[in-house]
Amino acid sequence: MASYKGLSGVERAFRSLKSVDLHVRPIHHRLPDRVRAHILLCMLAYYVEWHMRQRLAPTLFDDDDKPQAQAARRSIVAPAQRSAAAERKALTKQTADGLPVHSFQTLFGDLATIVKNRIQPTDKNVAAFDMLTQPTVIQQRAFDLLNVPLRLK
Repeated sequence: MASYKGLSGVERAFRSLKSVDLHVRPIHHRLPDRVRAHILLCMLAYYVEWHMRQRLAPTLFDDDDKPQAQAARRSIVAPAQRSAAAERKALTKQTADGLPVHSFQTLFGDLATIVKNRIQPTDKNVAAFDMLTQPTVIQQRAFDLLNVPLRLK
């Protein structure tokens, strides 16, 4: 029964691949190697997204206390239960540390506002330099959860 219930995860993955998150559209390949390469890239992209969702769960509406949610479930065929932490996030629209809760898409929209600007001073004796926008608290929390430093290259 657990294997059958796991099919919903596979269905969510394909829905995510095709529309919600990754926006993978049909690409008409004719050569078998290209078809396999396309499928491999799609699956790798989903794998990266899955790991990101796991790490970003405290800032997302996703349930970040799965063991507590599973313990509240009476049986495998009973409807899935959300943990108390997930219910609290959904009710208050805030994380445990008081930040606004995001969906995966809105968090990435927020992260997309970070930009690198090339500064060219009017003084010809001063060399041009690059500067990143200062991340907000939410953006910095996302980078911390992903263990990704925000720096210029």
